[in-house]
Amino acid sequence: MSQDQQPETTIGKVRKVRVGKVVSAKMTKTVVVTVERRVPHPKFKKIVRKTSKFYAHDEESVAKEGDTVVIEETRPLSKLKRWIVKEVRS
Repeated sequence: MSQDQQPETTIGKVRKVRVGKVVSAKMTKTVVVTVERRVPHPKFKKIVRKTSKFYAHDEESVAKEGDTVVIEETRPLSKLKRWIVKEVRS
């Protein structure tokens, strides 16, 4: 196989994707999304729920409070925003 016949490879990293619930849509083009995950407690091994808040860019402002959304990691858009809304699942 010569150099000009190399197979195509994907360039760049795979972006993280999370599914969460919108808890605030009061800002312009920004929503706050909480993502819940279930992990075992380090010492007691009981399954506990942990939540994380993410600020996501919503260009069309279609997501409303209470909606379930899919967010994807992106470049930093502001001090706190590093995610964009990819899909809204009412």
